[in-house]
Amino acid sequence: METTKKDIRALSKEQLREFFVAQGDKEFRGNQVYEWLWNKGAHKFEDMTNISKDMRQVLEDYFVINHIEVDQMQRSNDGTIKNAVRLHDGLIVESVLIPTSRRSTACVSSQVGCSLDCKFCATSRLKRMRNLNPDEIFDQVVAIDKESRLYFNRPLSNIVFMGMGEPLMNYNNVLKAIEKITSPEGLGMSPKRIIVSTSGVPKMIKKMADDEVKFGLAVSLHSAIDEVRTSIMPFNATFPLADLREALEYWYAKTKNTITYEYVVWDGINDSRKDVEALIQFCKFAPSKVNLIEYNPIDDGQFQQADSAALDMYISMLEANNITVTVRRSRGKDIDAACGQLANKS
Repeated sequence: METTKKDIRALSKEQLREFFVAQGDKEFRGNQVYEWLWNKGAHKFEDMTNISKDMRQVLEDYFVINHIEVDQMQRSNDGTIKNAVRLHDGLIVESVLIPTSRRSTACVSSQVGCSLDCKFCATSRLKRMRNLNPDEIFDQVVAIDKESRLYFNRPLSNIVFMGMGEPLMNYNNVLKAIEKITSPEGLGMSPKRIIVSTSGVPKMIKKMADDEVKFGLAVSLHSAIDEVRTSIMPFNATFPLADLREALEYWYAKTKNTITYEYVVWDGINDSRKDVEALIQFCKFAPSKVNLIEYNPIDDGQFQQADSAALDMYISMLEANNITVTVRRSRGKDIDAACGQLANKS
């Protein structure tokens, strides 16, 4: 009876060292294999050239490396690259490389589908199939780094967890992936260049604060009025704004880090003066930054981008209250790679 091989990347360095000792080899072989897996991004045992052929065969006999494959790559007119990423079980997620003149940002996914139900987001229409494993998140970053080096002649500089899924609903695996991405034994990226974006899960925001994470936090807010937010983000009925605000106050008290709010202004939904006033009141407890994001249609007439007058009102009122505000133009709209458009349509 054939047994299922274990994915070797589920093992810690210590477990790898123990495995080699049990095979009658030297302990440090575990360190070498760990480096191949997490620093060099090896997807095949045969590539591990400082391991003997016999021992590589032993690894083949016991383990697999369940790596991703970039199933399809699309390039936008503005340089943005979208990857349809095939996982080892055949499921697909999407990740995006967003280049600017100074940086290359990876937008990565954390779930197949999404646990939440935001009405304006294409991903929310997909059933959540499963959480991504740490190595599957890690592999998305490695693939985008390679593309950045190939097409833009520079390494990846930033990572945002703003792809498919709610990262805080896959908290442990996201944290493990970030550990590998930031470790000197992994990719060695600075955690200050990583932002985890959440739709707002209060309990998990508090846990992030307690865990003293070093990466940044962004909150997909879109309204600071409960009735409005619940109408577009129904889970807000379970996690209302008062609970979210309390969790963010806790986060700020622990970390002293500026909070970023992601915010789309829609015509007839949140484009009035009272909407801006509510946002200002919500932001006042801690230093904050509001990113006003251009809306990206998902073949649905319910949501339409507000006009420039509404955006100007937001900008002037926020600035008058000493709240940093930026307008973020979407990239990759022509290949459905922009915010809210990831839905495996490629």
